[in-house]
Amino acid sequence: MSATADHAEERTNPAARLGFQPGQVVQEIGYDDDVDQELREAIEGVIESDLVDEDYDDVADAVVLWFRDDDGDLTDALVDAGTYIEEGGAILLLTPKTGRSGYVEPSDISEAATTAGLTAAKGVSVGKDWSGSRLATPKAAKSRR
Repeated sequence: MSATADHAEERTNPAARLGFQPGQVVQEIGYDDDVDQELREAIEGVIESDLVDEDYDDVADAVVLWFRDDDGDLTDALVDAGTYIEEGGAILLLTPKTGRSGYVEPSDISEAATTAGLTAAKGVSVGKDWSGSRLATPKAAKSRR
């Protein structure tokens, strides 16, 4: 592959656009048959290893959280996911797009993120059926620790 093709892949690869980096440990929570396999493979390609599952017992650099409306309480899921990541790490919250089974209202995501002490970036389309929100600990909260 040429350097030009590598740069083009960086622009089109959703995992690279979402800020994943080589060498990161990324934990995946909420995996099921309906997840976007292409996105999973793209993340694994960028981090240059497999995603670790919910049973991983160490701290991760980031968490990929697949969440559907009927998966329970979103705030609880975000708080739980936050316990698995390094300070300053991010949670990539993936929810079904509008009109798909399990769709979660953006206002519910915003409210749950705020309640869990996270800040949300603008939602992004990450596949045919899934939207993503990158959630992070607010900078002010990090500096007080």
